[in-house]
Amino acid sequence: MLSKVYSSATLGVNAYLVEVEADLQQQLPLFITVGLPDGAVRESKERVTAAIKNSDYIFPNKKVTINLAPADIRKEGSAFDLPMAVGILAATGQILRDSFDDYVILGELSLDGAVRPVPGVLPMAMHVQDSKGIKGILVPKENASEAAMAQNLPVYPVNSLKEAVAFLEDTSTISRFELDINSVFSLSRKYDVDFCDVKGQESAKRALEVAAAGGHNIIMIGPPGSGKTMLARRLPTILPDMTVAEALETTKIHSVAGLMPGNTALIATRPFRSPHHTVSDAGLIGGGRIPKPGEVSLAHHGVLFLDEIAEFHKDVLEVLRQPMEDGHVTLSRAATSLTYPAAFMLAAAMNPCPCGYFGDSSHECNCTAGAIQRYMSHISGPLLDRIDIHITVPSVKFKELSSEASGEKSEIIRTRVNTARKRQLERFHNEKKIFCNAHMQSKDIRNYCPIDEKSKSLLNLAINRQGLSARAYDRILKVARTIADLEGAEQIDAVHIAEAIHYRSLDRNLWLM
Repeated sequence: MLSKVYSSATLGVNAYLVEVEADLQQQLPLFITVGLPDGAVRESKERVTAAIKNSDYIFPNKKVTINLAPADIRKEGSAFDLPMAVGILAATGQILRDSFDDYVILGELSLDGAVRPVPGVLPMAMHVQDSKGIKGILVPKENASEAAMAQNLPVYPVNSLKEAVAFLEDTSTISRFELDINSVFSLSRKYDVDFCDVKGQESAKRALEVAAAGGHNIIMIGPPGSGKTMLARRLPTILPDMTVAEALETTKIHSVAGLMPGNTALIATRPFRSPHHTVSDAGLIGGGRIPKPGEVSLAHHGVLFLDEIAEFHKDVLEVLRQPMEDGHVTLSRAATSLTYPAAFMLAAAMNPCPCGYFGDSSHECNCTAGAIQRYMSHISGPLLDRIDIHITVPSVKFKELSSEASGEKSEIIRTRVNTARKRQLERFHNEKKIFCNAHMQSKDIRNYCPIDEKSKSLLNLAINRQGLSARAYDRILKVARTIADLEGAEQIDAVHIAEAIHYRSLDRNLWLM
């Protein structure tokens, strides 16, 4: 008595088919799961046994062997509960169906036979739709909208083991769950915050607009209460509009991590991740025995905000250097090696000193020069050089706070950012890996950022007086290119260079005291 049911599992942000084989033998009652199952998969025997009995079916008083093939890949999670139960019922003849090769089945079982949602459904559904011979996928009702984003795959939501069995026996009709991905995408593109809420800080707003237009990393330095966090939380609202492809890629990562909000089909707005400063390096870049995505991957196509960056452990900050350059992170473990996308925009905020009031005219700073230097030394030079824009965020004056005038809306700023990004996409249409100015490498900067003699003299003066590194030189040219794009200028002018140099001055003023 042998049966075979198809299921699926994730490996990184990709998925693969799993054959769930159920074999029954006339031996002492025993339930064995093979195929490199983890703890959650091994515990499924208790859930499956109780769910079958409580759904008014008969659990066989025999030796039950479940094999999850391919057997050389470790399986984890609870999504195999429902296919295991279906396989056992098919092997005992309690499901009247000859073959189960045309459906993929996913779902966790509760003890009463109800089907619960599972993570990773979107990448599984997208893989299944490309598999030959598959007519549809059975998923928990809560996962149906997510699975329906695979537009070419029939999705059938089930609430219980009984309902799944009835559907497979053709005694119950479950309507195919369908959603129009473009409609869902349009309706989901809403933000809860807006730049018009921010009083004053026009210089910081300008710097954030430049950062958004070119995809540049940014750090804001200022005293407590100056609005650094408020500004950062509104940064995603002025980033270029997300495309459907970007939304699907971002949703896949959040789905694998099990962070999809209930009944949410698609993440259509730029993600904003703000980990606490006590986060570990594994929490930041990902990790685990079977590596899971970390904050850098969850911020893919969005913003990773490090508030009070000087409070983070230095070794944790250093692991950011490679993902910031490459746009992905590879996690190697004894069991496997996985690569997760991590094309995020870094926004950081910090106080200028331990007490927070160095350079603030309204409060006296009691920190010594040595204390400030130790505080700043948490951020290494190589990491700081990878942050294109440094901006001071001073305390807001009462006149600005009490003003009833409303600031510029995010939608208006985003329109200018979209226009600048469109220019960049046209400029880089022959480049495979460049989508915005921040992605340019040294050779690309030489090709796309020519400057005149006046601009060269200005740069030479800045490098000699401020000791800027070679990487800082490249960053200045990239930021200047973005400023020119915002103005619609074909050539980089000295005024663009001057503004870009201004955005590199903070590390000289504070880090080299």
